Amino acid sequence: MPKTRALDPAQPWVELTTTAADWKAADPQLLATMLGELHLIRAFEETVLELAGEGLVHGPAHSSIGQEGGAVGSIVGLRSTDAINGSHRGHHQFLAKALTHVTSGSLDLGTLVTPPVQTVLQRTLAEILGLAQGYCSGRGGSMHLQWFEAGALGTNAIVGGGVPLGAGNAWAQKHAGTTDVTVSYFGDGATNIGSVLESMNLASAWKLPFTFFIENNLYAVSTSVEESTGEPRLSARGLGFAIPSWRVDGMDPLAVHLAMLEAEKVMRSGGGPAVIEAEVYRFFHQNGPYPGSAFGYRTKDEEAAWRKRDPLLRVATEMIKLGLIDQAGVDSVRAQAQAAMALAVGELTEADPDAAGKRRIRAELWPDPSFVDVGLRGDLSELSGARTLDPLEYSGAVEQSKFVDAVAAVMGRRMDQDDRIVILGEDVHRLAGGTNGATKGLSKQYPDRVLGTPISENAFAGLGGGMALDGRFRPVVEFMYPDFMWVAADQVFNQIGKARHMFGGVNPVPLVLRTKVAMGSGYGSQHLMDPAGIFATSPGWRIIAPSTAADYIGLMNTALALQDPVLVIEHVDLYGQPEEIPAGDLDYQLPFGKAGIRRQGDDVTVISYLSMVRHCLEAVEQSGMDAEVIDLRWLDRASLDWETIGESIRKTNSVLIVEQGARGTSYGAWLADEIQRRFFDWLDQPIERVTGSEASPSISKVLERAAIARTEEVVAGLERIRAGLGQR
Repeated sequence: MPKTRALDPAQPWVELTTTAADWKAADPQLLATMLGELHLIRAFEETVLELAGEGLVHGPAHSSIGQEGGAVGSIVGLRSTDAINGSHRGHHQFLAKALTHVTSGSLDLGTLVTPPVQTVLQRTLAEILGLAQGYCSGRGGSMHLQWFEAGALGTNAIVGGGVPLGAGNAWAQKHAGTTDVTVSYFGDGATNIGSVLESMNLASAWKLPFTFFIENNLYAVSTSVEESTGEPRLSARGLGFAIPSWRVDGMDPLAVHLAMLEAEKVMRSGGGPAVIEAEVYRFFHQNGPYPGSAFGYRTKDEEAAWRKRDPLLRVATEMIKLGLIDQAGVDSVRAQAQAAMALAVGELTEADPDAAGKRRIRAELWPDPSFVDVGLRGDLSELSGARTLDPLEYSGAVEQSKFVDAVAAVMGRRMDQDDRIVILGEDVHRLAGGTNGATKGLSKQYPDRVLGTPISENAFAGLGGGMALDGRFRPVVEFMYPDFMWVAADQVFNQIGKARHMFGGVNPVPLVLRTKVAMGSGYGSQHLMDPAGIFATSPGWRIIAPSTAADYIGLMNTALALQDPVLVIEHVDLYGQPEEIPAGDLDYQLPFGKAGIRRQGDDVTVISYLSMVRHCLEAVEQSGMDAEVIDLRWLDRASLDWETIGESIRKTNSVLIVEQGARGTSYGAWLADEIQRRFFDWLDQPIERVTGSEASPSISKVLERAAIARTEEVVAGLERIRAGLGQR
């Protein structure tokens, strides 16, 4: 028989419970603050459900009633400079952090509601009601609560979606030289989500001061933990990543607090991340004021048994035993919390004159409708005073450079001048500059700022997003191929792209995402796409697509100065091209939002970007048409050079849009629609487009060529335009 031996986990996995001695040893002020916060949060949540029942909460009301102990126990001892983020059921997490911040973690139960506490309650309620005075100006609502000043990074409607962002914040804390920590809260359902597990791996590998806090409330909507996983003790997830893990009764706030103190010792000493699983119970259904038993997936007996373990009751009972309070004192705390919420509601609502006995939101408190798009991107004030240079207008000394060498050179120059810049991605630190040489020499010069990541796009893209939101670093994230964005789509589109606007339009998101189009390289359907069309129709992103090395330098410098997320699209066909760039100058910015006219002409306006600009110029020469060729450079809706485009169309009265990739994800489809809306009166014929086929490129060399556009397809497009001109 084979010889076997039991393997021990690399880090401890323990269950922590309190004893009477722990309660006796606890600081009475800590217990009082816990009791006060628990009652404030409970009264808040009861008010939200009451207002939701009256139809005054637009959207879901994910109550945390019953789960308050996990949030209060873990947060009450944190610093304001420590950070948290949370889930769609996050009112209690946000309130615990905000209340701890404004009270410095100490509440007087005799005067529970001070003006700062009242303000927190009212502004949080206003946010949930969608009102302008809310922390996110009404845009976040119930599921997206953020207050950076208090260390509340933002709750999140995507299950597990905030965890990579929290890891990025923890990276920033560590590398800024602090001993601060970040705690990310998520539920039992999220423990089976890839982004959470990817982040566990990354946080462990990089020793981040980050707690994965699992609020195990036993049900993901109505699906039980036992149905969802073979290991219902969810803190076991940490063992596979060598993360010390604690399992604790979340209905006992002191037990949670003691577990968090143990986790803090690990994190603040540089030992890396921790996992805490707090078993809690939501007294109501996933959303709204009814118990789960009303929907048939829980029994009334189960719910009654958990209600006896109410964290508010547990803390009050223990404090009464210790002689720290009596029942009248507990009743006073509850009454003060309820009065505070009644006051907040009175400030935000009024009697409805059209419906006796009902309330309505005060009309003057709604956001102005004109605010709808404000803050989707920044106002560009950060570019004020920058030195700009357009290579098309440059007549000074030049030097030779391959395109890809210019990519590495300008990044090296910016890293030398700005120590906030951090590059992260797969293999960026190896292979003499990644898979194409775009980071050549940078790892040797800046070993702590060129971070080779595991294969985990969701985790490292989100980590970059968290770094950007922290503000102390400027991440440059590389996706080896743009198709990989689908793996990280939640972080790219739901998180990074929406963050500024969703949380009120104030906080910048200075992140650059680099990727390369590789059509023609034989890598097949899952490596070759052009992402421009997808990003152009997704909110929040700016997009640049340089066709020359000189443009790349200026565009990248501009991208790294912007306070918005910027997608930088490159093309492998350009990497090896010999180029002329301004001699000895890697510091200029390309003028923001300015297209380049590569060829003047009168017959047709040809619009393109990246490598297809050169194919367009070749096709024009072959066709003999007098075409004007515009290199867009900037592709997003907010940055397009409509002035140059419009001036050309008014001259030529016809348009050909050229791109290389598939029709289904076409950038040109969106652009054609926008052009005909803006310039319809100047068009003498329908807008023509050149694209690839409907299919993604295949591995077969013949089928790949058939699926993409190059010079021949542009010539054919010009001939269609010529035919249209002949029919005028």
